Amino acid sequence: MNQPIVIAIDGPVASGKTAVGRLLAQRLGYKFLDTGLLYRAITLLALESGLDLSDEQSLVEMANPLPFEVSFDDAGEVSLFASGRDIVPYVHSPEVAEATSRVAVVLGVRMALLALQRQVAEDGRVVMVGRDIGTVVVPEASFKLYLTASSEERTRRRYQEFLNQGRSVEYREVQEQLIQRDYRDEKRAVAPLRQAKDAKLLKTDGLSETEAVQCIVELLENP
Repeated sequence: MNQPIVIAIDGPVASGKTAVGRLLAQRLGYKFLDTGLLYRAITLLALESGLDLSDEQSLVEMANPLPFEVSFDDAGEVSLFASGRDIVPYVHSPEVAEATSRVAVVLGVRMALLALQRQVAEDGRVVMVGRDIGTVVVPEASFKLYLTASSEERTRRRYQEFLNQGRSVEYREVQEQLIQRDYRDEKRAVAPLRQAKDAKLLKTDGLSETEAVQCIVELLENP
């Protein structure tokens, strides 16, 4: 297989990019970085510090220099260390998830994290997933992929994810949240979600994670 140095995977929420990207990285022996974790990390630390998330200047000051360090273990999984603790286990709370979209639109925060993401890309052999990897973070990536699925399928996945977490939610509420998130991601002024012109498109409706990975491997083998 002709393996690129950086595999850039973008897509909307619940398109499968994180789970599929992680499995792909494991199959290739690459590092894996869900760039959304970086924004969640800033959000978590801001919330813990009691910052007003509408105070963009304070958020930018928190992000410069970055308040955490990034490392990868032998399996390619990432750890984010802040004040000596790995904060990855804490960034998935509902409170952080809900607030992250507010932090992610702050230009100064995005610029601070952009430099970090590009450094990871320069080190090579990494699968990076997010919403602007192929368009902004690593536009020169030799392999770009855009994962998506129907809004119905993505709502179903998101709803099931919340149920698995023990959260009590209504299906319609999840659907409305997904529609709103798509709108914010696609319409934001800074690094909006869109498919890079040279990105391959993969619709994951009806595909298991393993099947989606196999589709990507075939694309890598037959560019």
